[in-house]
Amino acid sequence: MSRPTLTAVFVAFLLTSSVAKPNAKDKKPKQVVPAIECDMRAGKINLPEFIVKCPAKCRETKEKVYGTGVFASISSICNAAIHNGVITNSGGKVIVMKMGGQVTYKGSFANGVRSLSLPNWRDSFSVSVGKPKKGVIYPSTLIFVPSRPTAENTVSPATEPSSTAAPPTTTHVTTPIATAPPITTSATPRVTVHEVRKAVLDPRPDNTEYEQYGQYPPEPEDHKPLSETGHTKDCKVDIAFLMDGSWSIGKRRFKIQKDFLVDVSQVISVGVAGPMMGIIQYGDDPVTEFSLKQFSSSKDLKPAISKIVQKGGLSNVGKALSYINKNFFSDANGNRGGAPNVAVVLVDGWPTDKVEEASRLARESGINIFFVTIEGPDENEKQNVVETNFVEKAVCRTNGFFSLPITSWFALRKEVQSLVKRVCDTDHLVCSKTCLNANDIAFVIDGSSSVGTGNFRTVLQFVANVTQEFEISDTDTRVGIIQYTYEQRLEFAFGQHNNKADLLNAIKRINYWSGGTSTGAAITYAADQLFSKSKPNKRKIMIVITDGRSYDDVRAPALAVHRKGVIAYSIGIAWAAQDELEYIATDPDREHSFFVDEFDNLYKYVPKIIHNICNEFNSQPRN
Repeated sequence: MSRPTLTAVFVAFLLTSSVAKPNAKDKKPKQVVPAIECDMRAGKINLPEFIVKCPAKCRETKEKVYGTGVFASISSICNAAIHNGVITNSGGKVIVMKMGGQVTYKGSFANGVRSLSLPNWRDSFSVSVGKPKKGVIYPSTLIFVPSRPTAENTVSPATEPSSTAAPPTTTHVTTPIATAPPITTSATPRVTVHEVRKAVLDPRPDNTEYEQYGQYPPEPEDHKPLSETGHTKDCKVDIAFLMDGSWSIGKRRFKIQKDFLVDVSQVISVGVAGPMMGIIQYGDDPVTEFSLKQFSSSKDLKPAISKIVQKGGLSNVGKALSYINKNFFSDANGNRGGAPNVAVVLVDGWPTDKVEEASRLARESGINIFFVTIEGPDENEKQNVVETNFVEKAVCRTNGFFSLPITSWFALRKEVQSLVKRVCDTDHLVCSKTCLNANDIAFVIDGSSSVGTGNFRTVLQFVANVTQEFEISDTDTRVGIIQYTYEQRLEFAFGQHNNKADLLNAIKRINYWSGGTSTGAAITYAADQLFSKSKPNKRKIMIVITDGRSYDDVRAPALAVHRKGVIAYSIGIAWAAQDELEYIATDPDREHSFFVDEFDNLYKYVPKIIHNICNEFNSQPRN
């Protein structure tokens, strides 16, 4: 082939290659997606349409979402996207499009996120999968609403990527619009006993978005039932709410108080198998609005609470506590005995009478007292308080578990679930614990051959007589019994019989075993089979009944249970060894060790044992 021909072929090849490869300048620009946090609300970003990347595990943050499909601008972008199924809890890219406000936003539960209802918010947004349409490039930098709005608010446009890409196809522009004036918070002046106090707006973090438009985010209108999170499972308590009806509270705050009680009644799922709820309104004098047995469902409670009319008067909380102690928690009013008694006192500011003595008497009667104080006295107002530190004097001193201070009436409804979680936590309701309902009692009974069938029945009658004095239920005193010879037999465990009638019948049905006497091994067996399963808030009491000397050592097993906090009583009959009884018993021996010469004299020691158990209980600090 000649040189001219080769040159022509090479030129043709170059031309073909240049046509096949596009110019590098025509390469599609890459979309940069800015990352946000779980708490970022759409209203904080001053762009009509944008793309963002959400992190993982936003659902656990429980950042609020308002609406379904179309969301209010105060909603969390990421949780709205999870609720709408746009992303999972693992995070991902989301396209956000702003739109006008809605008259109503409907709450719902989807994909593990509870959205709340909301009336009439100014701006909205929708979310979609973070895959931009062909040719659409979103801003790579987000523009935020200024933290301190001024009279004239100018927002710079977003910095676009250095490309020729078109802006987003949707071009809705969100501009501030006129809205309702700010929420007014003028409160009815408190009577002269309290002096005049000003209501304070609920201090909310990061309110700049709302301040710009003279609004504050509204309280949610619906609540996720606590049963979904397990807080009200097995919540069997009898609750009396003492609501403040004094003139100092004013009509508006009285309405907030009723709304709070409605919310509580719906969350706890009132019913005969669970919590029961009654309400007392106090002012100059307390009045029962309805008793524990009057309503057996949350549905019936709601309209009843809404119809309560303010009584007026002073804030005589001490008088109200005396009233519930004497009159409210009675069988006639629906008190169920096995359920802990709880009194929740709502106080606007501070009481106008003293509460310490009335509270002490109520607690000693087994009533758990909670104080919810709203807008309590500040430093300048404390000089007007009738009884200083009244909350500390009224409730159990357990690291604030029984007291719930609220800074503003407008924050009260946010504390519904916190309060319900506490009143349903029966393991921590220590104020209701008395010497008769706070124990796990193990009877360790000698069933050896020397006892005999007739005497064994006498021992069982003694056990039944002691048991009869206690309040029996799974949340009160529980009883377990072990019979021993050379071996050991668990007759029944703690909590196996949770009412007194069943327990007494179970004691009668125990059969006599017969054999040798290994008391030390029986004590170890009681520690392993009963006290290892004792509840942490129960006093552990062991009552050993024997008629002879043990074939094994009792000192080491007894010392081991003493070290584990077990209070041990020993009762010897006839041929029992005095030294062993003293080894078994908790110090001092004279209070925990007893001896009778005959089985028929056992009954004489029932009052003594009950007295010692209660005396020891009452001598320990409980508050």
